[in-house]
Amino acid sequence: MKITSYILILALLILSCKDDDATGLPEPEAPTTPEQVVTDILVRTPCDGGMANIYPCSNYDLMSHLSQETIGEPGFNDIWGWTDASTSREYALLGGQASTVFIDITNAESPTIIGKLPTASINSRWRDIKVYNNHAFIVSEAANHGMQVFDLTRLRNAQNTPVTFDADALYTDIGNAHNIVINEDSGFAYVVGTETFLGGPHFIDISTPFAPIAAGGYEGSGYTHDAQVVTYNGPDMDYVGREILLASNEDVVVIADVTDKENPQLISTVSQDNVGYIHQGWFDESHTIYYANDEFDETEFGFNTRTLVFDLTDLDNPVYTGPYFGPTQAIDHNLYVKDSDLYLTNYTTGLRIADISGSSLESITDIGSFDTHPENDATEFSGAWSVYPYFDSGNIIISDITRGLFIIRKSGT
Repeated sequence: MKITSYILILALLILSCKDDDATGLPEPEAPTTPEQVVTDILVRTPCDGGMANIYPCSNYDLMSHLSQETIGEPGFNDIWGWTDASTSREYALLGGQASTVFIDITNAESPTIIGKLPTASINSRWRDIKVYNNHAFIVSEAANHGMQVFDLTRLRNAQNTPVTFDADALYTDIGNAHNIVINEDSGFAYVVGTETFLGGPHFIDISTPFAPIAAGGYEGSGYTHDAQVVTYNGPDMDYVGREILLASNEDVVVIADVTDKENPQLISTVSQDNVGYIHQGWFDESHTIYYANDEFDETEFGFNTRTLVFDLTDLDNPVYTGPYFGPTQAIDHNLYVKDSDLYLTNYTTGLRIADISGSSLESITDIGSFDTHPENDATEFSGAWSVYPYFDSGNIIISDITRGLFIIRKSGT
């Protein structure tokens, strides 16, 4: 199975690092040249002539940057966001190797670290966060970590910041996990890559956030690396109103109906040519086109960054329509859709934004970028990990493995 290749490459990545910490995890590589030494930037830096400070860019300004040294983590991974509906304040929820970091970014040129929620067990390179009903739900590949639940409204009145927080609840029916997705319409979390259900989605009822309840799972398609679950509202009338799982299962995309938690049903699977490792994906807002990334095709086949495009007009008969290539051989990682824009984090080339408003694969057009890793565009696991583009303010937050948090915004806004 492809998971063998995935584990091998990640193992080689870990072994290539210079030093291990006490938990056996790698320390991020230290800057080696003056150009790599990065300090905080706390002023809007326009993208001028293709650069914002030392960072290559196009049509997106740097609002601010908080460095690894300032945040105080050994390294970073996933990122998500939360807007407090009572105060309209915006927060970055930044995954670190040792904790989850809560940062107030309402003033994007002067972000404030409110505090940290330490890991539930040991450090890990992988941590993932999603939000439902003003609570953060956090999983990690760290052994015996479980799922932490944190009441985000506690950030409103935090005193003597930064604060070291504790979790409000801990779900222990899982140990380690690779990822978590949440359908906010239904109040269910889907944890993937655990030791349960052959690594397939583990269902959790989070309708009462501080009292999560096991609700079954789906093991029919094996290990799931990442996923999205939506209440379907697309063109296939057979499934409108159903909870539909779109799972990245290494060499295929799995489409399943998970409405009935006691009896989830496989709908179909779809793949493409020259598969390396189908890593993650996201529906467009019409629930018609699904975009996915293949994390290993650059190293295994020598492709430029390749986004896979699937037509899911008929969920029973999905069609791979072709690839959308980037300008370099940087490895692709997480991607998300907001309105008619596709946000692609591609490790060493940072974030690229594409216009997907057209009706065809050929009409996809790059409209902006921001590179958090200016050293090179090499085919390696360095640079941008993920992006959260959903703040109403227009602030966009990016996590970088060794450089911490970047806040960017479209130029002229």
